[in-house]
Amino acid sequence: MYKYETHMHTSEASACADSTGAEMADKYKAEGYTGIFVTDHFFNGNSSVPRGLPWEKRIELYCRGYENAKKRGDEIGLDVFFGFEYGDGGSDYLVYGLDKKWLVKNSHILDIGFADFLEYARRCGGFIVQAHPFRDYDYIRSTTHVPRFTDAVETVNASHIRAGRPEFNDRAKLYAEWYGLPATGGSDSHNTAGKWFGGGIMSEIKFTLAADYARAVRERKIICIE
Repeated sequence: MYKYETHMHTSEASACADSTGAEMADKYKAEGYTGIFVTDHFFNGNSSVPRGLPWEKRIELYCRGYENAKKRGDEIGLDVFFGFEYGDGGSDYLVYGLDKKWLVKNSHILDIGFADFLEYARRCGGFIVQAHPFRDYDYIRSTTHVPRFTDAVETVNASHIRAGRPEFNDRAKLYAEWYGLPATGGSDSHNTAGKWFGGGIMSEIKFTLAADYARAVRERKIICIE
């Protein structure tokens, strides 16, 4: 079985993260992971990238965490894949299968509606996973659920378990069942030392592309790690 992290952050791009991409890569390798998906908060989330810069420069800075993790991963034998976490202030969706070049070419994605973005990203080949759909903390004012443009649901967010709030995951599992959506899991880790670290999925198939992960989830051939 191959072990993958599907939801994690780096300090280069996520304001709430404390460890760099390279540091995260080292930690995941040490913990026996085959690969990781770097999913930093995009500009409509808790991003550390300064506003007001030209779009291409913002994307350049945004991708530093992934690129540093990828460089380190290549050195130590850890597969590193690109993703991003797109939010609307209350709900967050993980996007896989689109890359830095796509982001550079699509500067309009912050100017369209949330559902319109999800629909557009899917048309462009993106695989959309709703992250922690029923997390309930003080900073969350409202949540948006768009099952029509969602490919899978993060039913196991390991941070909820470590925080003693497993009911958040229980609600996500019910939501996935209601709409017949596949389930996946991730840790939502923001550093190497925090209690949120550890989570993700197990797969009998080794991924070489984000599309391999998407296929495994759709075919329900993964095991979520708590």
